[in-house]
Amino acid sequence: MSNPADPGFVPPAPEPPADFAQGTEGSEELRARLRDAGPEELPALLAEHAGHLGAPEARQALRNPYLTAEEVELLARQPRLVSFYEVRRDIALHPKTPEVLALRFVAGLFWRDLVAAGGDSRLRPTVRRAADLQLAARLPELAVGEKVTIARRAGAGLLAHLRQDPSPRVIAALLDNPRLTEGVLAPLVHSERTSPPVLALIAADRRWGARLELRSLLCKNRRTPVETVLRILPTLRKDDLRAIGSDSRLAEAVRRRARLLLGEI
Repeated sequence: MSNPADPGFVPPAPEPPADFAQGTEGSEELRARLRDAGPEELPALLAEHAGHLGAPEARQALRNPYLTAEEVELLARQPRLVSFYEVRRDIALHPKTPEVLALRFVAGLFWRDLVAAGGDSRLRPTVRRAADLQLAARLPELAVGEKVTIARRAGAGLLAHLRQDPSPRVIAALLDNPRLTEGVLAPLVHSERTSPPVLALIAADRRWGARLELRSLLCKNRRTPVETVLRILPTLRKDDLRAIGSDSRLAEAVRRRARLLLGEI
């Protein structure tokens, strides 16, 4: 059931009978039939039973590969069924759900299900984007541990929001996200609002710390710890060293080391 404390809570319809969530007597056979029915049998089953299905039966129907968009809409029109969070979630995350209906239910998903929606390539781009926007709006209210989980799994649309998080734990998790690209990470490395611990973390990362363009940006950011920059400088190109050696914003030790590597002193 939905939790009113969750930011995505959608007030449910009037509570159905107690046996409705569990299914009624003899429904185990119906659940199996709804799950396994072919393209001719499934419409007939839903037409006959839609008005008195329990949540378990509806969820089995939503797992049937022959389910059509029209049949998803039929399930969604049953007020008692959509009083259950699990049914609303399964409809929102179903690739055949009509866009308007999916967007209606995405707005009420919990954050874990929004992560799933944002990263599900089977869903329409507009639905994935809506999930990412919902989750981005809730990020400030979430605990660091929750944001760490999200950062590891988030879809591409959420990465630019997550890179702004000040916690090194969140950024460390983001660096492990397979959808992260250098283009998304570069503004974080370039920004002088990024904290020294986060910059040092990126520099030490086996994957991203090896990128030449990012190493150059790290050395040109005056917020990057001096000891980190001194370690990276010998790996840079000469034109980057010249730019660093003449940049008065940077620490004297950094500029002197760049000029020394160029053979100028």
